Amino acid sequence: MPRFGLNTFLYASPFTNDSVKLFPKLKKWGFETVEIPVEALEHIDPAVVKAAADKAGLKIGSICACMGPGRDLRGSVAEQKTASEYVKGLIDQAVVLGCPSIIGPIYSVVGLIGPHDDQEKKQQFDLVVKNLKPLAKYAEKKGVKLCIEPLNRFETDFLNTCDQGLKLIKAVGSKAVTLHLDTFHMNIEEKNQAAAIIKAGKHLGHFHACGSDRGTPGGDHIDWKPIVAALKKINYQGDVVIESFTTDVKVIARAAAIWRKMEPKRDDIAVKGLANLKKFFKK
Repeated sequence: MPRFGLNTFLYASPFTNDSVKLFPKLKKWGFETVEIPVEALEHIDPAVVKAAADKAGLKIGSICACMGPGRDLRGSVAEQKTASEYVKGLIDQAVVLGCPSIIGPIYSVVGLIGPHDDQEKKQQFDLVVKNLKPLAKYAEKKGVKLCIEPLNRFETDFLNTCDQGLKLIKAVGSKAVTLHLDTFHMNIEEKNQAAAIIKAGKHLGHFHACGSDRGTPGGDHIDWKPIVAALKKINYQGDVVIESFTTDVKVIARAAAIWRKMEPKRDDIAVKGLANLKKFFKK
């Protein structure tokens, strides 16, 4: 049975040592894991965060890679270097945090979109593969997984679908590199979410349960029954994490185009979302 977690972007950006005060509340609500976006390596002392999670009885289930400006595995030489060093630093932090996975669009800066011809697409793909291979080797050595997330067309032109994600994973060819699927992005890009999950199969390493409007999972139009059935069919044992954003966290609201409140209170996204997930999974 998957563990249920929450991405702290709902409450904090950037996440710092001080943000661990959220942990007891998340534990009280019934979350088993927490997903921490590390926007800059210096924002946290992983030992401090790990101690606070242990004290609260939570596991750090995943680190969310924040591929902001300057971090681009298909960009300039300097951007490739910056992105590679950042991801390598996340892997080191994951070890201290006792965290099994680094998740997100670990390939390119978020928001880079444009019509590229086939030759440009191939060059960019080959460049990302070339840059991911040493990172995958490093992650393997450290016992950490890199879970690569396709995003919707408005956030990237590089990976939008499960098929594209699987092609990248196959090209990198490392047991440390898996796929990360998100119901919000899939709702835009996949013809059938359940079919995409089944196609991902054993390669699915991480899962985001998000409302179709980026609000509460289960408080939206997504048909969750076949999604849960597909996850059970492939015997998915990773985390199922709620990743939603609110207007309260200004930087992320701008990046994710959140212009209005998704729910009357942001706690509703966490509390009602978790209750819905427990109902869907009969947990």
